Amino acid sequence: MDVVADCAEVLAWLGADRCLTSGASGGGPHTLACAARLDGVAGCLVIAGVAPFAAAGLDWMAGMGQDNVDEFGAALQGEATLRPFLEAHEDDFGSITATGIITSLASVLPDVDRAVLSDQLGEDLALSFHEAVRLGIDGWLDDDLAFTTAWGFELDEVAVPTMVWQGELDLMVPFAHGQWLAAAIPGALAHLVTGEGHLSLAHGAIDAMLDELVSFL
Repeated sequence: MDVVADCAEVLAWLGADRCLTSGASGGGPHTLACAARLDGVAGCLVIAGVAPFAAAGLDWMAGMGQDNVDEFGAALQGEATLRPFLEAHEDDFGSITATGIITSLASVLPDVDRAVLSDQLGEDLALSFHEAVRLGIDGWLDDDLAFTTAWGFELDEVAVPTMVWQGELDLMVPFAHGQWLAAAIPGALAHLVTGEGHLSLAHGAIDAMLDELVSFL
């Protein structure tokens, strides 16, 4: 929920009274928090976003690749276990290449995601990894712990137009998460796409996603 106050400060500084909010993967809960609690939000886009850990009827880690199962298994044991787990990857992620991503994250990358990592997206993602751990793993750790605890708001508080996009072949955030969110968010516009993964989904459809999001203004 801290993201709501942070975004309110940014909007106040900009002098903006309306905005759109979007988040992918682990950014999904943050964008939904803004859709639920931030004044002035006109629409929300969730791209392959995680569902709440305690979501009724959802086996949260079912369908995840082994890398994610190991990471969130460590998160469930608390910071004392999770911190050294993440620190063991810090140096590698700080200098990883696009090819290295494919190798290091093999268990969470279906073929469609590996294919898009072979072009500019792979280089961009590697740079984002470098930046993510440039000052350490604290942000990564905080996110993992937050994903496995209550979010601090209810999805029925989301009263703005909200799109849920999810790829059927996703091994990072399984398809069932998108299905669950689409059913739980009032009036959600569901785009549950066959044949796409975690990365290929937005890579191929980002223009359509943003066009629909902007239409909510």
